[in-house]
Amino acid sequence: MEMFPLVVQGACVRRRGKLLVGPVDLTLGGQGSAIVIGPNGAGKTTLLKMLHGIVRMRDGSLDWACPLAEAQKHQAFVFQTPVMMRRTVIENIAYPLRLTGVRRREARARAADWAERVGLGSILERQATNLSGGERQKLALARALVREPQVLFLDEPCAALDGRATREIEEILTRAAASGTRLIMSTHNMGQARRLADEVIFVLRGRIHEFGPADEFFAGPQTAQARAFLNGDIVE
Repeated sequence: MEMFPLVVQGACVRRRGKLLVGPVDLTLGGQGSAIVIGPNGAGKTTLLKMLHGIVRMRDGSLDWACPLAEAQKHQAFVFQTPVMMRRTVIENIAYPLRLTGVRRREARARAADWAERVGLGSILERQATNLSGGERQKLALARALVREPQVLFLDEPCAALDGRATREIEEILTRAAASGTRLIMSTHNMGQARRLADEVIFVLRGRIHEFGPADEFFAGPQTAQARAFLNGDIVE
């Protein structure tokens, strides 16, 4: 099943009459990592949630290359602060598989495999609520990737992590992208954006201000606002 291209036309998100995001026109292909950057409050999180379908558009259209119901089955979202269920590590990771009808033994086997991949294989029976911040984010990634989604949305997954945990998360994401998972991720860390991005989506005042290949964007942004942002200046 092909989900891409994803074509967004004139999409807007409003809350209490206020325009939060849009209008957005965007076409995304199905490979690599698209990194969303922009000032705080620019609308990055709302844009990701709109693309994923967990906030409602008030105007415009968002069309996958397959029926929406199918597209929804093949994507996942990792939040900046992941929710940990009051269960063990392995039970947390197995949970989305159980929801789709996978038998308990198979679900736990697949969960254990993913726990090992993200570096949690030695703490399968630990309560998830007792994990460190980096361990929680690894668990959230394993819980998202265990279903082998075609596209993974991530909202600043390393915002609260130290350098070592950030590096470990980036390694997991790099492997996921190399295996064919499309990543669409926001970050405030420009070093991280440079390391991970194949494409850059620069968001300003709720709109996509620039979009293009990462090497071209970082070598020479097309607008004064993007240049100022990369220079570390305040952009409003």
